[in-house]
Amino acid sequence: MTPMTKTEIEDKVKAFLIEDFEIDEAKILPEAKLTDDLDIDSLDLVDIIVIIHKTFGFMPRIEELANVGTFDELCNYIKKRTN
Repeated sequence: MTPMTKTEIEDKVKAFLIEDFEIDEAKILPEAKLTDDLDIDSLDLVDIIVIIHKTFGFMPRIEELANVGTFDELCNYIKKRTN
């Protein structure tokens, strides 16, 4: 399987944030803070783990995601784990 590009990962993450969490696309910027700007709370994080597992084929560890603060960091984390 060909590794995904960062842009492909960003598009998939953006799509599930819009679809599953009803986040306004205009708010999803690289520097957007997941908790402050996108209103993602700890319960949402559990859902995100499940979505990442289904979408990208690996199970993120909650302690790793605790270090992810922005949309860009989340996409970089997924890229590192999938490639």
